[in-house]
Amino acid sequence: MTLTDVTVVPFAPAAAPPGQRLAVGQLIADTFASAYPDDPPLNAGKQALELGQQLPEERTAHFVVWDDPEGQGLPELGSSSLDSQALAWGSLNYDTQQNLHLAHARLIVHPHHRRQGLGRALAQALNAAARRQGRRTVTFVTSDRHPGGEAFAHRLGAEAALPMRQSRLALAGVDRERVERWQRRPADDPHRLHTWDAAVPEEYLERVADLMMVMNTAPRGGLDMDDWRITPQMVRAWEANAAESGEHRPLLVVEDTRSGELMGYTDVSWRPERAAIVYQSATAVRPAVRGQGLGKWLKAAMLDHIAQRCPGAQVIQTNNAEQNAAMLGINEALGFRPWVAITEWQLRLK
Repeated sequence: MTLTDVTVVPFAPAAAPPGQRLAVGQLIADTFASAYPDDPPLNAGKQALELGQQLPEERTAHFVVWDDPEGQGLPELGSSSLDSQALAWGSLNYDTQQNLHLAHARLIVHPHHRRQGLGRALAQALNAAARRQGRRTVTFVTSDRHPGGEAFAHRLGAEAALPMRQSRLALAGVDRERVERWQRRPADDPHRLHTWDAAVPEEYLERVADLMMVMNTAPRGGLDMDDWRITPQMVRAWEANAAESGEHRPLLVVEDTRSGELMGYTDVSWRPERAAIVYQSATAVRPAVRGQGLGKWLKAAMLDHIAQRCPGAQVIQTNNAEQNAAMLGINEALGFRPWVAITEWQLRLK
């Protein structure tokens, strides 16, 4: 098959028939199962739902290669059946208010339909979409679970900007004495730990948004990226998306009671239908108070919280830049071990 034989179709999840959304969700689930056969499978319906989720200031352009290029066999409006199969899907996500030079791409091809030019055709469509939006840099991620990803990135002319390590911690093997020790604080400690399973209380919302921008201090490697601004509206949008997907997102925050300033946080995500895996999203402490054990306290307290509120959890998975020696050291001390090698790439459009 040549590129001229591949038909790439723009796809709008919000306007598409349910059967089409489900077909793309099934493609995502099938591709994940091929790369991670021992993990709990993704739910195709929830993947379909999340295609339309984004923050208020974000936009996403989607493209699909169907097995029926003329669209004659696509599911009818209101149908939830899979009369047609999505062979490949790509998306380009970008912000309309910040990092206006940047866009982030995702591209997957069904394992049974690779090496037929589908990925190259989708890459061309994503490249053209980025140019239409005036974006000059496109980032994307590959992992060694998809061995062709790195070679594909090189063929596109992308540069490896940020090597990352995906690690896993087996909860059954956690050193309980270490976890307890990391949570011991001095009697006169001015710091207080907050635990929120649901929405951030309104009185803390602006402070939480400000705290989350500490992630701008995380290593970026060679990524051409400006600092991200986090707003209270973005926090509420994340909460709404999680609630819609049935995702639990516990958040632990350390407050300095002398000033009311929030000094560090950690959050995870967990879904009952995939109960075995908890995903560590972020852990960050303000630079001015690093070295006081706050990061260890947060990580250890979260382990106890997971044990109490995430029944069936067996492992925690997290991603860290290979340059982030401090966080890697904490994770390794807890028992996290390398699982998958990930690379974030950037393609500079000429």
